[in-house]
Amino acid sequence: MRSRDGNGKWFLFGLVFVLLYVPAVIYDVVVSDRSVLERSALVLLLVSYGLGWLLAPKWLWSSGSENVNTLICLALTVLGLVVVFWMGMSTAGLMVYIMSTVAIVLTPWRAIAIDGSVLVALASTMYLQRDLGIDGGQLGTLLSISLGMLAMGRMIRANQALSLAQEEIAALARTEERNRLARDLHDVLGHSLTTITLKAGVARRLLESSSADRALEEIREVEHLTRQALSDVRATVSGYREVSLSAEVVGARAALRAAGVEADLPHAVDNVRPELQGVFGYVLREAITNVLRHAAATRCSVRLGDTWLEVRDDGRGAGVGIPGTGLRGLTERLAPHGGTVQAGPLAEGGYRLRAEVA
Repeated sequence: MRSRDGNGKWFLFGLVFVLLYVPAVIYDVVVSDRSVLERSALVLLLVSYGLGWLLAPKWLWSSGSENVNTLICLALTVLGLVVVFWMGMSTAGLMVYIMSTVAIVLTPWRAIAIDGSVLVALASTMYLQRDLGIDGGQLGTLLSISLGMLAMGRMIRANQALSLAQEEIAALARTEERNRLARDLHDVLGHSLTTITLKAGVARRLLESSSADRALEEIREVEHLTRQALSDVRATVSGYREVSLSAEVVGARAALRAAGVEADLPHAVDNVRPELQGVFGYVLREAITNVLRHAAATRCSVRLGDTWLEVRDDGRGAGVGIPGTGLRGLTERLAPHGGTVQAGPLAEGGYRLRAEVA
């Protein structure tokens, strides 16, 4: 009902109910033996009350302010009571319009306070002026309708809260997916492009030294790496990319060899818990990428345990300071497993990155 189309539907829906009762009351006023001034004033009040009930929801369901809604409902309630007390208690049924609106729009305690006050006022008047033609059935009807609308109002607010929660969950899911994509693309392209750059440099130097056969072999590996990187990007975008720790060890050995770095890597990864091999594959990939890009190392060693992975190099200890995108990404990947990442320079020189799951 908060949209323009919803307000239009409400107006047509409410108009039907207004036409069912209010015109008949207006007719009774017009044909009564009241003075012209009194009849005119009552007709004006009835028209104002009916139009107010039709138009008020436009503000009630869009203002978002409980205080503003309460003031509008109180104004219409007072207007309705003035009409009822002026015309007589036999027209108490007119209050069903505003009492049902109050029960739906306002929070339960405010609705109970307003509608309860109306019922008390009508019951007191009925008791004090029994000859005005109202019976307990009208009050019972007003009470039952108010309680029914109160329950409906709570259901509407619950549905609105659920819709907002679903929108928030969807927004969080989109943010998480963007973060996942950025993290995976960083891992894929950072490592692949670093390795491709190294191998292209090796191929250039081989060509300059007239070692065409070896240069051709390096170029073939560059082509293979390029195709693999393209495949990884496609898999990352589609969300079906998986990392194998054993494959990352093989790739790390080739990348370190191409960079002229002595590699001390494990020949098997069976000692690592199966559920951690994927995330440790990402850790190894990022660590080797950092060694190739920043360390200027001559030696790199990798050690594996059932719940930990450690990478050391003898480089210049680069990486001191605020963690970059790669380390933040590793922290996010390890968090669901209860793992941590420690990275920093070693006292004896070089750099160490250790990932461990408690």
